[in-house]
Amino acid sequence: MKNNSVFAVERTWPQYKSLVEDGQTPILIPVGSMEQHGHHMAMNVDVLLPNEFARRIAEQIGGLVAPPFMYGYKSHQKSGGGNFFSGTTSLDGGTLVSALKDLIKEFVRHGNRNFCLVNGHFENSWFISEGIDLALRELKWDGITGVKAVVLSYWDFVDEDTLAALYPNGFPGWEMEHAGVMETSLMLKLHPELVKLEDAIDHAPPAFPPYDVYPPHQDWTPATGTLSSPVEATAEKGELLLSVCTKRIVTALKKEFADRSAVSAAATAAQ
Repeated sequence: MKNNSVFAVERTWPQYKSLVEDGQTPILIPVGSMEQHGHHMAMNVDVLLPNEFARRIAEQIGGLVAPPFMYGYKSHQKSGGGNFFSGTTSLDGGTLVSALKDLIKEFVRHGNRNFCLVNGHFENSWFISEGIDLALRELKWDGITGVKAVVLSYWDFVDEDTLAALYPNGFPGWEMEHAGVMETSLMLKLHPELVKLEDAIDHAPPAFPPYDVYPPHQDWTPATGTLSSPVEATAEKGELLLSVCTKRIVTALKKEFADRSAVSAAATAAQ
Protein backbone atom coordinates (compact mmCIF):
# COMPACT_ATOMS: atom_id res chain seq x y z
CA MET A 1 0.00 0.00 0.00
CA LYS A 2 1.32 3.43 -0.98
CA ASN A 3 0.51 6.06 1.60
CA ASN A 4 1.42 8.92 -0.74
CA SER A 5 0.11 7.56 -4.04
CA VAL A 6 -1.92 9.87 -6.29
CA PHE A 7 -3.98 6.87 -7.39
CA ALA A 8 -7.12 6.82 -5.27
CA VAL A 9 -7.43 3.03 -5.25
CA GLU A 10 -3.95 2.68 -3.71
CA ARG A 11 -5.11 4.49 -0.56
CA THR A 12 -7.05 3.06 2.35
CA TRP A 13 -10.56 4.36 2.70
CA PRO A 14 -9.73 6.44 5.80
CA GLN A 15 -6.81 8.05 3.95
CA TYR A 16 -9.03 8.74 0.97
CA LYS A 17 -11.80 10.15 3.18
CA SER A 18 -9.43 12.57 4.89
CA LEU A 19 -8.25 13.85 1.50
CA VAL A 20 -11.59 14.36 -0.21
CA GLU A 21 -14.26 15.10 2.39
CA ASP A 22 -13.69 18.88 2.33
CA GLY A 23 -14.25 18.94 -1.44
CA GLN A 24 -10.99 20.69 -2.30
CA THR A 25 -8.90 17.79 -3.64
CA PRO A 26 -9.33 17.56 -7.42
CA ILE A 27 -10.33 14.15 -8.77
CA LEU A 28 -8.90 13.36 -12.20
CA ILE A 29 -10.76 10.74 -14.24
CA PRO A 30 -8.97 9.37 -17.33
CA VAL A 31 -11.43 8.32 -20.05
CA GLY A 32 -10.04 6.06 -22.76
CA SER A 33 -10.99 3.18 -25.01
CA MET A 34 -9.94 -0.26 -26.20
CA GLU A 35 -9.16 0.46 -29.83
CA GLN A 36 -6.83 -0.85 -32.50
CA HIS A 37 -3.76 1.32 -33.06
CA GLY A 38 -2.29 -0.13 -36.20
CA HIS A 39 0.22 -2.93 -36.63
CA HIS A 40 2.80 -1.30 -34.38
CA MET A 41 1.04 -0.53 -31.07
CA ALA A 42 -1.07 -2.14 -28.39
CA MET A 43 -4.80 -1.51 -28.11
CA ASN A 44 -4.70 0.26 -24.73
CA VAL A 45 -3.01 3.46 -25.97
CA ASP A 46 -6.10 5.58 -25.29
CA VAL A 47 -6.12 4.40 -21.66
CA LEU A 48 -2.41 4.52 -20.87
CA LEU A 49 -1.81 8.04 -22.17
CA PRO A 50 -4.58 9.94 -20.31
CA ASN A 51 -3.81 7.91 -17.19
CA GLU A 52 -0.17 9.02 -17.29
CA PHE A 53 -1.06 12.62 -17.98
CA ALA A 54 -3.50 12.48 -15.06
CA ARG A 55 -0.81 11.07 -12.77
CA ARG A 56 1.70 13.77 -13.63
CA ILE A 57 -0.88 16.52 -13.32
CA ALA A 58 -2.26 15.22 -10.00
CA GLU A 59 1.23 15.24 -8.50
CA GLN A 60 1.54 18.95 -9.28
CA ILE A 61 -1.92 20.14 -8.23
CA GLY A 62 -2.48 17.96 -5.17
CA GLY A 63 -5.10 15.77 -6.84
CA LEU A 64 -6.09 12.12 -6.91
CA VAL A 65 -6.48 9.94 -10.00
CA ALA A 66 -9.53 7.68 -10.28
CA PRO A 67 -9.31 4.33 -12.10
CA PRO A 68 -9.57 4.97 -15.85
CA PHE A 69 -12.50 4.15 -18.07
CA MET A 70 -11.22 1.26 -20.17
CA TYR A 71 -13.94 1.45 -22.80
CA GLY A 72 -15.13 4.45 -24.79
CA TYR A 73 -17.56 5.45 -27.49
CA LYS A 74 -17.51 3.76 -30.88
CA SER A 75 -14.46 4.39 -33.04
CA HIS A 76 -15.34 6.79 -35.85
CA GLN A 77 -13.98 6.09 -39.31
CA LYS A 78 -12.52 9.56 -39.81
CA SER A 79 -10.81 9.79 -36.42
CA GLY A 80 -10.18 6.24 -35.24
CA GLY A 81 -10.38 4.04 -38.29
CA GLY A 82 -13.86 2.72 -37.61
CA ASN A 83 -15.59 0.31 -35.30
CA PHE A 84 -15.15 -2.72 -37.57
CA PHE A 85 -11.51 -3.61 -36.73
CA SER A 86 -10.99 -6.71 -34.61
CA GLY A 87 -10.14 -5.76 -31.04
CA THR A 88 -11.83 -2.37 -31.04
CA THR A 89 -14.40 -2.77 -28.26
CA SER A 90 -16.83 0.08 -27.71
CA LEU A 91 -19.81 1.27 -25.72
CA ASP A 92 -23.05 2.78 -26.94
CA GLY A 93 -23.16 6.50 -26.25
CA GLY A 94 -25.97 6.15 -23.73
CA THR A 95 -24.01 3.54 -21.76
CA LEU A 96 -20.94 5.76 -21.50
CA VAL A 97 -23.03 8.79 -20.54
CA SER A 98 -24.89 6.87 -17.84
CA ALA A 99 -21.70 5.37 -16.38
CA LEU A 100 -19.94 8.75 -16.22
CA LYS A 101 -23.01 10.36 -14.65
CA ASP A 102 -23.18 7.68 -11.97
CA LEU A 103 -19.45 7.90 -11.29
CA ILE A 104 -19.47 11.65 -10.76
CA LYS A 105 -22.47 11.41 -8.44
CA GLU A 106 -20.68 8.74 -6.40
CA PHE A 107 -17.57 10.88 -6.03
CA VAL A 108 -19.74 13.82 -5.00
CA ARG A 109 -21.28 11.57 -2.34
CA HIS A 110 -17.76 11.13 -0.92
CA GLY A 111 -17.40 14.90 -0.65
CA ASN A 112 -15.57 15.63 -3.89
CA ARG A 113 -16.50 18.84 -5.70
CA ASN A 114 -13.62 19.47 -8.14
CA PHE A 115 -13.23 17.18 -11.15
CA CYS A 116 -11.10 16.96 -14.26
CA LEU A 117 -11.97 14.41 -16.92
CA VAL A 118 -8.87 13.68 -19.00
CA ASN A 119 -9.90 12.34 -22.39
CA GLY A 120 -7.68 10.04 -24.44
CA HIS A 121 -10.12 9.02 -27.18
CA PHE A 122 -11.32 11.62 -29.68
CA GLU A 123 -14.83 10.16 -29.98
CA ASN A 124 -15.55 10.38 -26.24
CA SER A 125 -15.76 14.16 -26.07
CA TRP A 126 -19.49 14.89 -26.38
CA PHE A 127 -20.50 11.90 -24.28
CA ILE A 128 -18.26 13.06 -21.44
CA SER A 129 -19.93 16.47 -21.60
CA GLU A 130 -23.39 14.90 -21.56
CA GLY A 131 -22.56 12.70 -18.57
CA ILE A 132 -21.38 15.71 -16.59
CA ASP A 133 -24.37 17.80 -17.60
CA LEU A 134 -26.82 15.12 -16.44
CA ALA A 135 -24.90 14.56 -13.20
CA LEU A 136 -24.96 18.25 -12.34
CA ARG A 137 -28.67 18.42 -13.12
CA GLU A 138 -29.54 15.43 -10.92
CA LEU A 139 -27.29 16.64 -8.10
CA LYS A 140 -29.07 19.99 -8.19
CA TRP A 141 -32.38 18.16 -7.80
CA ASP A 142 -30.95 16.78 -4.54
CA GLY A 143 -29.94 20.27 -3.44
CA ILE A 144 -26.22 19.72 -4.14
CA THR A 145 -24.50 22.60 -5.91
CA GLY A 146 -20.93 23.85 -6.11
CA VAL A 147 -19.64 20.97 -8.24
CA LYS A 148 -17.17 21.95 -10.96
CA ALA A 149 -15.84 19.75 -13.76
CA VAL A 150 -13.12 20.55 -16.28
CA VAL A 151 -13.11 18.43 -19.45
CA LEU A 152 -9.97 18.33 -21.56
CA SER A 153 -8.15 16.33 -24.20
CA TYR A 154 -4.39 16.50 -23.76
CA TRP A 155 -3.70 17.10 -27.48
CA ASP A 156 -5.57 20.41 -27.33
CA PHE A 157 -2.66 21.80 -25.28
CA VAL A 158 -0.08 21.34 -28.03
CA ASP A 159 1.08 24.78 -29.18
CA GLU A 160 2.16 25.91 -32.65
CA ASP A 161 5.89 25.69 -31.92
CA THR A 162 5.51 22.10 -30.74
CA LEU A 163 3.46 21.21 -33.81
CA ALA A 164 6.23 22.56 -36.03
CA ALA A 165 8.81 20.44 -34.20
CA LEU A 166 6.66 17.32 -34.38
CA TYR A 167 5.59 17.66 -37.99
CA PRO A 168 8.33 19.38 -40.04
CA ASN A 169 6.61 18.22 -43.24
CA GLY A 170 3.18 19.53 -42.24
CA PHE A 171 0.55 18.68 -39.63
CA PRO A 172 -2.15 16.28 -40.93
CA GLY A 173 -4.77 17.42 -38.38
CA TRP A 174 -5.79 15.88 -35.07
CA GLU A 175 -8.51 13.75 -36.63
CA MET A 176 -5.79 12.05 -38.74
CA GLU A 177 -3.49 11.49 -35.78
CA HIS A 178 -4.91 8.08 -34.91
CA ALA A 179 -1.84 5.90 -34.18
CA GLY A 180 0.30 8.52 -35.91
CA VAL A 181 3.31 10.55 -34.81
CA MET A 182 1.78 12.00 -31.64
CA GLU A 183 0.44 8.84 -30.00
CA THR A 184 3.35 6.71 -31.16
CA SER A 185 5.91 9.21 -29.83
CA LEU A 186 4.21 9.32 -26.44
CA MET A 187 4.10 5.54 -26.29
CA LEU A 188 7.78 5.28 -27.30
CA LYS A 189 8.59 7.54 -24.36
CA LEU A 190 6.27 5.96 -21.79
CA HIS A 191 5.73 2.35 -22.87
CA PRO A 192 8.32 1.37 -25.50
CA GLU A 193 7.68 -2.30 -24.76
CA LEU A 194 4.21 -1.88 -26.30
CA VAL A 195 5.51 -0.36 -29.56
CA LYS A 196 7.14 -2.15 -32.51
CA LEU A 197 8.02 0.76 -34.77
CA GLU A 198 9.60 -1.63 -37.24
CA ASP A 199 6.08 -2.92 -37.95
CA ALA A 200 4.71 0.57 -38.65
CA ILE A 201 3.44 1.08 -42.17
CA ASP A 202 4.20 4.35 -43.94
CA HIS A 203 1.27 5.71 -45.90
CA ALA A 204 -0.36 9.04 -46.71
CA PRO A 205 -3.50 10.14 -44.81
CA PRO A 206 -6.69 8.92 -46.48
CA ALA A 207 -8.78 11.36 -48.53
CA PHE A 208 -12.17 11.08 -46.83
CA PRO A 209 -15.20 12.69 -48.51
CA PRO A 210 -17.01 15.49 -46.61
CA TYR A 211 -19.81 13.18 -45.43
CA ASP A 212 -20.35 9.92 -43.56
CA VAL A 213 -22.10 6.72 -44.65
CA TYR A 214 -23.70 4.08 -42.40
CA PRO A 215 -22.86 1.25 -42.53
CA PRO A 216 -19.42 2.66 -43.32
CA HIS A 217 -17.45 1.83 -46.43
CA GLN A 218 -14.58 -0.10 -44.90
CA ASP A 219 -12.37 0.53 -47.91
CA TRP A 220 -12.26 4.25 -47.01
CA THR A 221 -10.00 3.39 -44.07
CA PRO A 222 -6.43 2.22 -44.69
CA ALA A 223 -6.14 -1.50 -44.02
CA THR A 224 -3.42 -0.75 -41.44
CA GLY A 225 -5.94 0.92 -39.11
CA THR A 226 -3.73 4.01 -38.86
CA LEU A 227 -4.86 7.31 -40.38
CA SER A 228 -1.42 8.83 -40.87
CA SER A 229 2.13 7.56 -40.93
CA PRO A 230 3.83 6.99 -37.56
CA VAL A 231 7.32 6.35 -38.95
CA GLU A 232 8.68 9.76 -37.87
CA ALA A 233 7.70 9.16 -34.24
CA THR A 234 10.49 9.29 -31.64
CA ALA A 235 10.75 9.09 -27.86
CA GLU A 236 12.24 12.59 -27.93
CA LYS A 237 9.07 13.93 -29.54
CA GLY A 238 7.11 12.08 -26.85
CA GLU A 239 9.12 13.81 -24.13
CA LEU A 240 8.43 17.19 -25.73
CA LEU A 241 4.69 16.43 -25.86
CA LEU A 242 4.62 15.30 -22.24
CA SER A 243 6.43 18.41 -21.06
CA VAL A 244 4.41 20.94 -23.06
CA CYS A 245 0.97 19.44 -22.44
CA THR A 246 1.49 18.68 -18.76
CA LYS A 247 2.79 22.17 -18.04
CA ARG A 248 -0.09 23.88 -19.84
CA ILE A 249 -2.76 21.64 -18.29
CA VAL A 250 -1.35 22.17 -14.80
CA THR A 251 -1.47 25.94 -15.34
CA ALA A 252 -5.10 25.73 -16.48
CA LEU A 253 -6.24 23.53 -13.60
CA LYS A 254 -4.43 25.54 -10.94
CA LYS A 255 -6.31 28.57 -12.19
CA GLU A 256 -9.69 26.82 -12.28
CA PHE A 257 -9.37 25.13 -8.91
CA ALA A 258 -7.54 27.99 -7.15
CA ASP A 259 -10.53 30.18 -7.90
CA ARG A 260 -12.68 27.56 -6.22
CA SER A 261 -10.45 27.36 -3.14
CA ALA A 262 -10.62 31.13 -2.67
CA VAL A 263 -14.41 31.10 -2.83
CA SER A 264 -14.58 28.19 -0.37
CA ALA A 265 -12.19 29.91 2.06
CA ALA A 266 -14.20 33.11 1.93
CA ALA A 267 -17.44 31.23 2.56
CA THR A 268 -15.90 29.42 5.57
CA ALA A 269 -14.59 32.67 7.03
CA ALA A 270 -18.02 34.28 6.73
CA GLN A 271 -19.71 31.52 8.74
